[in-house]
Amino acid sequence: MKKEWDEENYTEKFQFVYQYGESLLSLVTARSGSFVVDLGCGNGALTQKLAEKYEVLGIDASPDMLAKAKELHPNIDFMRADACDFSLERKADAIFSNAVFHWIENQDKLVENIAANLKNGGELVFEFGGKGCADTVHKALFQAFDKYGYEYRLDFNFRSIGEFAPILEKHGFRVELARLYDRPTAQAGENGLQNWIEMFVTTTFDGVAEKDKDNIIKDTVEICRPSLYKDGIWYVDYVRLLMRAVKL
Repeated sequence: MKKEWDEENYTEKFQFVYQYGESLLSLVTARSGSFVVDLGCGNGALTQKLAEKYEVLGIDASPDMLAKAKELHPNIDFMRADACDFSLERKADAIFSNAVFHWIENQDKLVENIAANLKNGGELVFEFGGKGCADTVHKALFQAFDKYGYEYRLDFNFRSIGEFAPILEKHGFRVELARLYDRPTAQAGENGLQNWIEMFVTTTFDGVAEKDKDNIIKDTVEICRPSLYKDGIWYVDYVRLLMRAVKL
C-alpha cells in the first residue's frame, strides 16, 4: 500500500529531513550544468539546491508533495512518477535521492530502473534508513500493538551495506562510498515523538480502531520516554545508509 503524505505538516514540522540531506549534495560530483534527477523530491527543497548548479528534474509519486514543490519552486521542472518505473526522455548524468529508498519494497526493481535511466559513468548518490533505524520506536510500537490485540507490521525497508551493495553491483554499479551510521534526530516540540509516529508510521495503523490507535501511540511514547526524551527534547534513534555508486 502506498503511503499518503500530509505535505503541509511535513514541510512545517519535519524540515530536518531535507536539512540533513543538504550535506549529501556535496557527494554529487557531476560537472556544472549536468542533468541531475532528484528522485523522491518531496517538496523540492533539495531540488532547489541542486538547481543552483545543475539542470534538474524532480520526480515524486505523491501528487500532494508535487503540488507543494511546484508552488514553492515554480521555475523547476517536476514529474509525477514512481521510482520503480519512471522513464526519462534522455538519460541523467546523476541521480540523487534523500530519505526515499526505505519506502520502496522492491529495491531490486528500483535500482534496475535507476540504472536504465542513468548514463554510463553517471553517478547515483543516496541516503536512506539503514538497518536498525528507529529501532527503539519500532520495538515500542510492537509492544503497544500487541497489548491491544494487534500485530505490528514494519512498513520500512531498512538495509545494511552488505544487503544493498550487492543489488547495486547486480545492476552494473561500482560502489565507491558506503557508510552506515547512527544519527539521533531531534523532533520539534513536546509532542515530537507522537508527531513523528503520526507522520511516518501510517499504513501500519490500517484496520486499527481510532481509540486503540490513540492509546497505542500514547503507550509507545511512554515506553520510549526514558531513552529518547532528553533535556526536554525528543530524539528518534535514526540509522542512515549513505552510498555513492557509479554506473559502469
